[in-house]
Amino acid sequence: MANFINKNLVHLIQCYRKGTRGVALEGSSRSGKTIAGIDFITWLSANTTEKFTLNIIRQTQASFKTTLYDDFTQRLPKFGIPSPFDGKKEVNMFWILGNKVNLLGADNPSKFEGATCDFAFYNEMLDIDQVIFDQQEQRCRKMWWGDWNPKMTDHWVFNKILRRPDVSYLHSTFSDNPFISEFEKRKILSYEPTPENIANGTADDYRWNVYGKGVRCVPEGLIFPNVTWIDEFPQEIEREFYGLDFGYTNDPSALVKCGVNGHNVYFKKLIYTPTENADILGELLEKTMGKDKICWADSADPGMISDLRRQGFKIFAAKKFSGCIIYRNDIIKRYKIHIVRDPDFKKEQENYRYRMINGIKLNEPIDGYDHLFSGCGYACQHELRAR
Repeated sequence: MANFINKNLVHLIQCYRKGTRGVALEGSSRSGKTIAGIDFITWLSANTTEKFTLNIIRQTQASFKTTLYDDFTQRLPKFGIPSPFDGKKEVNMFWILGNKVNLLGADNPSKFEGATCDFAFYNEMLDIDQVIFDQQEQRCRKMWWGDWNPKMTDHWVFNKILRRPDVSYLHSTFSDNPFISEFEKRKILSYEPTPENIANGTADDYRWNVYGKGVRCVPEGLIFPNVTWIDEFPQEIEREFYGLDFGYTNDPSALVKCGVNGHNVYFKKLIYTPTENADILGELLEKTMGKDKICWADSADPGMISDLRRQGFKIFAAKKFSGCIIYRNDIIKRYKIHIVRDPDFKKEQENYRYRMINGIKLNEPIDGYDHLFSGCGYACQHELRAR
């Protein structure tokens, strides 16, 4: 274990030995927070005599597949423990040295009504609602910990959790992680607004503060700052249409149901998960959209569109041209935007923004939090462009 120890892991072990109720780990990207959590689970399994149950909580059940599956698969073999995810598409529970680990998505609140445990790990805690935290903490018999990147300045975690005397706080950055790869380090350093990075087009104030320095920062330059969140998609609308963005191994395929009433546009997430091929995506489309609806999709993958059309779906390629992303976003912003409440949509809305350098907003949308809004854009570009 000594060969893999980092600052966050040392702190977790010390807090456990002191009997600390909760631990808050805040810091930059690749500072070792999540890896420390996995290593701590391994340490607990090897150094405690009583068998325990541990619940890991993330924003959604699907989000485990693109993060912790890989992290566990990389870390556990280093301790001679086989990965529980090898050869499996979905894992909701596994055993480590005789101890039970549950993976719980916060998008299903009913799971937490009876989810007792000895330890709880809130991964990316800022994406989890307080009610989920409260339900799990009151059923956690020993210790909990949470980690996050400081991507906002105001949050219930800061106002409620960090003020508690029974919670220990630790800040870290990527420079505290002795095991970060040179390529990961180079990528984070590329966000710093140096003359070289500005010239290369990689500099970004927000990403450098949050993912480089680990400083709490509110994202500036949001593309869709004014959104009305609604509980249900309206039953009576003038027109209904759909937009689809393709995602494969790491990025999600995102299907959005769209509707318009006068100067009001409505969006609802239907699919948000990686889909490796047209057969998998086709099954999801048939369950959510059906084959009789018009859907506009990313023209960058004509093969996928052809495969889906052969399955009977009315999928059409959205035209791409220089400046098309800005054009699509401008069309959407001509309407009053209503979105059915959803954690994935909210995460994108709060992070989809224009690049900022030295306080100046550039006309360059940031990739990474645009899967659902890309689906919206493809559809609105063709269905609303005449308004």
